[in-house]
Amino acid sequence: MSSDSILGAALLYREAALLDERRWDDWLALFTPDAEYWVPAWRNEDEPTSDPRAELSLIYYRTRAGLEDRVWRVQSRRSVASAVLPRTQHAVTNIRLAEGSGPTLLKLRSNWTTQQFLPKEKEVEIYFGRQEHDWQLVGGSWRIVRKKVLLLNDYLNAKLDFYNL
Repeated sequence: MSSDSILGAALLYREAALLDERRWDDWLALFTPDAEYWVPAWRNEDEPTSDPRAELSLIYYRTRAGLEDRVWRVQSRRSVASAVLPRTQHAVTNIRLAEGSGPTLLKLRSNWTTQQFLPKEKEVEIYFGRQEHDWQLVGGSWRIVRKKVLLLNDYLNAKLDFYNL
């Protein structure tokens, strides 16, 4: 395994841990101010949407400001959907470097699973899919400039938010 692959795995594991530990300010700090966060919808059974500005998305934030607003709503409990938060466990697997990676840019592709317990409903839900992260070296630290999450089981019985993915 190359040093870039090891670094990439460490970055993805850290992001997953921050979400599980509800350290959302630290999670937000992983993103550059102009970072794009996108969860496309499915156009049909085989094809996800390809343009977040022209087609339906499950979640789309053009910049980190959208994520900041969402995190604020969750933390302030002003979001009815997040009044009782799930307990989550993220697992990241099959991590690989994509073409275009270089000394200051890591393009990572991986699979993920999130298991969550919904205390209010006393139910367990599982989400899974594939994700793409573009990490850029900024001022000596690796930051996310783009994250795309493809949710494979998009029939949702529960609320979907950043902490589920």
